[in-house]
Amino acid sequence: MAADKRMEEIKEKIRSLKIVPVVKIDDADDAVNLAKALTEGGLPCAEVTFRTEAAGEAIQKMLEAYPDMLVGAGTVLNAKQVDEAVSAGAKFIVSPGLNPKTVKYCQEIGIPVFPGVATASEIEQALELGLEVVKFFPAEVNGGLPAIKALAAPYSMIQFMPTGGINLQNVKEYLDFDSVIACGGTWMVKDSLIKNGEFGKIRELTQEAVNGVL
Repeated sequence: MAADKRMEEIKEKIRSLKIVPVVKIDDADDAVNLAKALTEGGLPCAEVTFRTEAAGEAIQKMLEAYPDMLVGAGTVLNAKQVDEAVSAGAKFIVSPGLNPKTVKYCQEIGIPVFPGVATASEIEQALELGLEVVKFFPAEVNGGLPAIKALAAPYSMIQFMPTGGINLQNVKEYLDFDSVIACGGTWMVKDSLIKNGEFGKIRELTQEAVNGVL
């Protein structure tokens, strides 16, 4: 099936990148400069969160300038936001929790989706929905890597993309665990850096992150 192939392609891209920058953009005019900084820093990827009104336009602008960039939508809570994200060109959907309605809608329209989980019961829901990769969120608050290792023992068929509290100091430890496909991170794309136009600094922090997981 085309949707399954698409999911595998996105999973492999994310796995190869290892880190997914999670960004909040207040002004869509910053999108292209941010995409440039991330791409030049070695991470041609972004999860643009739908925490602001600018998210959809930001995704569109990033992809117009950098069509090969892997851009997804984060903090997607319902089907309406899925539609907005897909219309903007998002290649994948991430949500903070597991809403079966949202997951099923993504599956129906063939867009890869990575819902958030934090418990064994939520993982079982994910398995019931046919998912193989989930976001573990918020990672550090929910026990971090020890929690993922404990959950991975009975659920070895699930892969995790931990996000929340991940930083340069702990990211490699997470990535060294087989059940972790990649990590979501904000430390190289902090709100203040984007708002202040410090894209050179973002590029440097991105390069540092890439070098830190080699």
